[in-house]
Amino acid sequence: MKSIWTETASIPRRNPLPGNKRTQVVVIGAGMAGILTAYYLQRQGFHVVVLEADRIGSGQTGFTTAKITSQHNMIYKKMEKIMGKETARLYGKANQLAVEEYGKLIRANAIQCHYEKKDAYLYSVKESASLLREAECAMGLGLPASFEGELDLPFQVHGSVRFSGQAQFHPLEFLRDISAGLTVFERTRVIKVNGHEVVTDRGVVKADKVVFATHYPFVNVPGFYFAKMYQEKSYVLELEPVKPLHGMYLGIDSKAYSFRSAGDKLLLGYGSHRTGKLSEESPFSVMKRLGEHLFPGTKEGGKWTAQDCMTLDGIPYIGKFSGSRPDWYVATGFGKWGMSSSMVAAKLLSVQVAGKRTPYDRVFSPQRHHPAASAKKLVFHGMESVKGLSSGALPGAVNCPHMGCRLVWNRYDKRWECPCHGSSFEFNGKISSGPAQQSIPFID
Repeated sequence: MKSIWTETASIPRRNPLPGNKRTQVVVIGAGMAGILTAYYLQRQGFHVVVLEADRIGSGQTGFTTAKITSQHNMIYKKMEKIMGKETARLYGKANQLAVEEYGKLIRANAIQCHYEKKDAYLYSVKESASLLREAECAMGLGLPASFEGELDLPFQVHGSVRFSGQAQFHPLEFLRDISAGLTVFERTRVIKVNGHEVVTDRGVVKADKVVFATHYPFVNVPGFYFAKMYQEKSYVLELEPVKPLHGMYLGIDSKAYSFRSAGDKLLLGYGSHRTGKLSEESPFSVMKRLGEHLFPGTKEGGKWTAQDCMTLDGIPYIGKFSGSRPDWYVATGFGKWGMSSSMVAAKLLSVQVAGKRTPYDRVFSPQRHHPAASAKKLVFHGMESVKGLSSGALPGAVNCPHMGCRLVWNRYDKRWECPCHGSSFEFNGKISSGPAQQSIPFID
């Protein structure tokens, strides 16, 4: 499947790993998080090698809606209540600084990536009380928030939370330029990691530090990320021509939509669900009907799916991979907010790898534990994984090579999906996303 980003940007190819190498830091994964982490580490003087199984930006970075924002849905009131005001404040500050850092980088390097400052809005067509509470909470945390009424959407809303000074851009154009001075080896699949040795299908890279920036970590033990994350699918439909919207919009009601302009094209988002759990009707059909109703005379352009790693408490895992692996680091669980989270990860990890600490480390630590925020999700999503593992033992099952869950056919984007941990495969069994590392035998 192709997106507006993959269709309109070309990143120069890099050679595969030519053989065994030695470096200070190896970053596994050349998406936004991996490339930014390598960029900041190299600026500090580290010798860094990036390994990528496919192409730079070929994973989830190429299928985002590319909103750069610290507004991450209705999270701040809940986070403040369950985890405390200081955790909510630091989370918000880290992401707002990430938003501002993109602007600084783009200006300093004169990157042409269709970067636009845009306000971000949460809206509801049903109520406004919760939005008002969220706006007041975010303001109290020092974020650029306010409560607003009317929006430039083609329907009435009851209210909205506005975050000013946010942004949107073309993620692959940005990656093309920011990765230009980095050592990246493409078409080099990592098979396993033994301590300081990263074993690939092209050779072995020995490094003092290892950073996992692979969207979903493929190492099960230590870390046990398969037990504390799940993946969600969502769908994007491109409509054109549509007059550019003033902001970026996300609905908070059930079955709500997101809206984001890209020139005279509208990117309409809808249909979030746990990977492997399909709705009865195609989200693309639902969005097409909405487009015909709200934007008559437009035509359908591209359409694609995005997949996001979701943590149990809603905060990404950024930091030490495990207490038993002091030289391994990880960045994962970005939810629907991969752009700001990638920058947060890069800034934090580049400091941690250098042996220093930041005020944000404990908030994003993979070793944290918030039982009040995660207990119910742990039980629910744990049971979903158990179902997938159990059905994988049935005769005739097509199983995921990661942990043996029975795969499900997604008829909307024509892929096999793992309902346990979210690996996906093309119709012919070729792997398209992990944590699985290998393809499955050809499927008729």
